[in-house]
Amino acid sequence: MNTVVHKAETRGNANHGWLNSHHTFSFANYHNPERMNFGVLRVLNDDRVQAGMGFGTHPHDNMEIISIPLEGDLEHKDSMGNVTVIKEGDVQIMSAGTGITHSEYNKNKDKEVKFLQIWVFPKDKNVTPRYDQISIRDIEKTNEFYQILSPNKDDQGVWIHQDAWFHIGKFNAGKSDEYKLQKPGNGIYAFILEGEVEIQGESLSKRDGIGVWNTDSISVTATGFARVLLMEVPMSF
Repeated sequence: MNTVVHKAETRGNANHGWLNSHHTFSFANYHNPERMNFGVLRVLNDDRVQAGMGFGTHPHDNMEIISIPLEGDLEHKDSMGNVTVIKEGDVQIMSAGTGITHSEYNKNKDKEVKFLQIWVFPKDKNVTPRYDQISIRDIEKTNEFYQILSPNKDDQGVWIHQDAWFHIGKFNAGKSDEYKLQKPGNGIYAFILEGEVEIQGESLSKRDGIGVWNTDSISVTATGFARVLLMEVPMSF
């Protein structure tokens, strides 16, 4: 088993006033050759956008882009004609494929929006661009992990052009759960959304991350109330 720990305070940071973004992996002006990616997980940005502000229209291609709002409402527009609002309890997926443009703005005029922006390298290039979003409120569970993303169109959650599975868990203090990897050779990256947990002997707090590979399972124990995002991804591409 191999592990890598990224404490919250070691992340890159870009504060543009309207946007305060923390980067687990190299992004934009933050470049750390030791933190380029975790397998096909390329970007994990923890973004806070001020009221009424946002990202203007910009292009992407050949990337799977996942947004998970943590607080507030985010308005999305894209070149496929989608105009939607995603909010806490939703998950958004965008397959950029052959190329798209989009914008994301804080829909709220009186408070900031907080969301995770996650990029995953796709298994196949130049796919037809695609957009989807779902509410995960009806599938949310307590004290165990539940799936929010997979490679399979008919599975629970959104689907992705990659052999990746995402789960979220909300745990009361003292509760634990074991996660068994779906595919041999994959690794798992855990990101602590709230609270404190212990994973593979490591004590982790809010916005800490840990990557684990060369294993077929990991165990997560909450030492206080906690929410954890697990991202299982291929380690090679």
